[in-house]
Amino acid sequence: MVNGNETKEELDKTMYNYSSQISETEEENRLLRETVISLRNELNKFQTAPFLVAEIKEVYAGHAIIVLNNGNEFYVSISSSVDDLAPGDSVLVEQKNLVVVKKIPQSKKFNVSRFVIIEKPETNWKDIGGLDEQIKEIKEVVELPLKNPEIFQRIGIHPPQGILLYGPPGTGKTMLAKAVASSTNSAFIEIVASELVQKFIGEGAKLVKEIFTLAKERAPAIVFIDELDALAAKRIDIGTSGEREVQRTFMQLLAEIDGFKNLGNVKVIGCTNRIDILDPAILRPGRLDRLIEVGLPDEKARKQIFDIHTKNMPLKNIKKDIIIKHMENFSGADIKAVCTEAGFFAIRSKRNEVCHDDFMKAIEKVKGKMKEEVDKSFFG
Repeated sequence: MVNGNETKEELDKTMYNYSSQISETEEENRLLRETVISLRNELNKFQTAPFLVAEIKEVYAGHAIIVLNNGNEFYVSISSSVDDLAPGDSVLVEQKNLVVVKKIPQSKKFNVSRFVIIEKPETNWKDIGGLDEQIKEIKEVVELPLKNPEIFQRIGIHPPQGILLYGPPGTGKTMLAKAVASSTNSAFIEIVASELVQKFIGEGAKLVKEIFTLAKERAPAIVFIDELDALAAKRIDIGTSGEREVQRTFMQLLAEIDGFKNLGNVKVIGCTNRIDILDPAILRPGRLDRLIEVGLPDEKARKQIFDIHTKNMPLKNIKKDIIIKHMENFSGADIKAVCTEAGFFAIRSKRNEVCHDDFMKAIEKVKGKMKEEVDKSFFG
């Protein structure tokens, strides 16, 4: 009996060992099968031709016009598995016949902060002198709709989307834009128009689109476009890729200002020294249709600007009327430069007060710089 029991235990042990080995083998086989499937999938990925990324321009029944990154446009078919396409969507297309096979999320191509200056200005209306009429108009067109939109809703009209400030350099156009942003507690997004036209085809237009998307996210916001004439000059029939890119970017800007999607609490302020070369399309009603001239200050305005920039300066025996008279045809920036230079003359003389002669010498110095700039513009 003992031997019979021992034999049974050995058989049970042997069977248990075989069962364990079978389980381990089955687990190894399962892992090997999964590895083979994974390797086959990876191999298929290497053997599958890549898709092209395109942008939808127009959508028709079962077809679409797409734009590739090189700017070429094609009329193609849309796969039955793809729906809800709209102009501007990003899609994947087959390389051979360019059939649209999948819609993909749009990703931001640019780090927009590299191309714009975003700030909360601290410039106040009281910091601006000699521009009472311009301030009044900007308050009416920009400040009032942002602060009291219900007034326009009650009357049943839409306030202007944007304004254009034009005039010589240094007359306070940027300060006006910053002041209205400050008074409405809006984000101030400053763009230099020449930065919008990028090196590669199509990038300028996409950058414009993303800037306005950012503005809507930061609303209320003021989009300030400096040197607008660099982008919105009158269009000419030149077939170079550079000219086509400028026009493409310009058309995107127009679409953003008066497109189907309302800008809401985003206002656009353009700025230029050359209104005479602007394309009429940018000044059409619904775009930058309110024109505000910011010219050189007259005598009364020069006094106001002078008082603003000298309010913290210790003055001694100055003849303000004479100083103001000698600054005829000076811009606000020139007057500020005179005050700064006069302070330096006092510092160099180791005085704690700024006298009349300091201002007169400063005026001559600024006039000399102005003459140099004029000579450069004429003679290079």
